[in-house]
Amino acid sequence: MLRKHLFTMIIYKSSQDIDKIRASALVLGKAHGEVARYVKPGVSTKSLDKIATEFIRDNKGIPSFLNYGGFPASLCISVNEVVVHGIPSLYELRDGDIVSIDCGVLLDGFHSDSAYTYPVGNVKPEVLDLLRVTKESLYIGIEFAKEGNRIGDLASAIQEYVETRGYSVVRELVGHGLGRSLHEKPEVPNYGKSGRGEKIKSGLVIAIEPMINLGKRYVVQEGDGWTIRTKDRMPSAHYEHTVAILPDRTEILTTFEFIEQTIKI
Repeated sequence: MLRKHLFTMIIYKSSQDIDKIRASALVLGKAHGEVARYVKPGVSTKSLDKIATEFIRDNKGIPSFLNYGGFPASLCISVNEVVVHGIPSLYELRDGDIVSIDCGVLLDGFHSDSAYTYPVGNVKPEVLDLLRVTKESLYIGIEFAKEGNRIGDLASAIQEYVETRGYSVVRELVGHGLGRSLHEKPEVPNYGKSGRGEKIKSGLVIAIEPMINLGKRYVVQEGDGWTIRTKDRMPSAHYEHTVAILPDRTEILTTFEFIEQTIKI
């Protein structure tokens, strides 16, 4: 999510703009699919970052996160209790880990952004349930992201879905608008009250990204200035799609298709 700066006004997108974001999102989806092939025990998170960087550049894109606000990689790779903004390193994935991989692509002047949390090998059933519910909450939120609703409608729907199942919602980090800039207004929290917040209108493009914890909602930032982890060191899951609000529907511009073809979900 890499939240550093947001514009003060919402920038609505034309159909031509959305076409360009859709093209960016296709490269992003394929980059995720390429990385997914290597998510397994014994693989370093730094090597996954290299795979993504090369794939994006080979497909005429630019990694959105690389050097954004000083971030040193193309992927945010967040393992176990790390919620978001994990920096790729020599750490090798282990059997039983979960790992969130967040990526953005800039293509032809427009950004796309998505994230997926993977189980690595044999993961505890209660952690697999966390992944399942977090992913389901993303799609619940998308159902409420439609013209005429408000941001609070999708935020409260996500919150209710996960909290009634015993999980907690991270509040310090939120989704966002995007387009020519990686982060634009509006902020898109995963908690709140229905009927509140910005009205959702045609032309809005937002990244919806629930960050859900198995334990308490509280988080801390590590000394590197980026890594956010749960305060109680319980696992956290994160899924994200870029969506566009159109006059007659809401379209998910990013895709998990290439990931799930690879990991056979």
